[in-house]
Amino acid sequence: MKWTFPSLIARIGAKSRVHQVATAVVAAVVLASVTSPPVHAQSVAVTSIVEHPALDAIKDGVKDALAEAGYTEDKGLEWQFQTAQGNTAIATQIARKYVGDKPDVIVAIATPSAQAVVAATKSIPVVYAAVTDPVGAQLVPSFEPSGTNVTGVSDSLELERQVELIKQIVPDARKVGMVYNPGEANSVSVVEQLRSLLPGMGMTLVEASAPRTVDVGAAARSLVGKVDVIYTSTDNNVVSAYESLAKVGNDARIPLIASDTASVERGAIGALGLDYYEMGRQAGRIVIRILKGENPGEIASETSDKLALHLNAVAARKQGVTLSEELRNSAAHIIE
Repeated sequence: MKWTFPSLIARIGAKSRVHQVATAVVAAVVLASVTSPPVHAQSVAVTSIVEHPALDAIKDGVKDALAEAGYTEDKGLEWQFQTAQGNTAIATQIARKYVGDKPDVIVAIATPSAQAVVAATKSIPVVYAAVTDPVGAQLVPSFEPSGTNVTGVSDSLELERQVELIKQIVPDARKVGMVYNPGEANSVSVVEQLRSLLPGMGMTLVEASAPRTVDVGAAARSLVGKVDVIYTSTDNNVVSAYESLAKVGNDARIPLIASDTASVERGAIGALGLDYYEMGRQAGRIVIRILKGENPGEIASETSDKLALHLNAVAARKQGVTLSEELRNSAAHIIE
């Protein structure tokens, strides 16, 4: 092909314009990468009062929900986790550290950790999880949007259904023992409710306090000869030392009923409880909403009604109980 001088000039001009446009596009991309942070370069700090299967499952659920939404450490998410090892003073120290770190969201697992974090900040968004009575613990004024920096997911259970399970497993039970930490607000709430509820169902409550994890075994032994069954809530001291409670139940042939399904694998006969991993994912979805710009004070606190019955036939035999076929047929999981 032969080029005339005018056509050659036109072609050179066209190439020049293409080059200018390309250069402008590249410059815009580079500028955006410098001036705009990565979409997921945000920070989430998680704290738990103690490590045990239920609370660990919540932590894992939160992290997995974030990952599914694209919030991963590979994409810039700053994730940190600390446990207070059952010590409220350490929970306060962790809360203060996190406030100094200024993360985008703090996730506080269990009542003592949530109380410590909420006391430490009125500005950083806080998402609580595994708090039985968030109103009684003074985390939120109600389950409606709080108008503050706090929202979350409660593990509150209908105690009437818990008592019905006790009657199904131990039909003749009249005296219900409960080991709990009197310093844990969620446990005190359950005890107060049972004191009122049980007499109307022909039962009475016998209490044994365990202010520390090491007290759980002794508290359980103090109930031997005084109770027909022992019920445990999601008290963190008790759940952390459930094996010591199970030993007493097995030795004295006292049936153990729990509200934490993970405790069934550790020696309880049965539990009608929540899936704490799913609760963690539920809390994680709230965290994502906040990371995307929602105000925590405009997000109502949540609960879960997805209960599952777990049974342990081995524990039942050790504790002198025969599980009915009706009960077995209604169970989501049975340890044989």
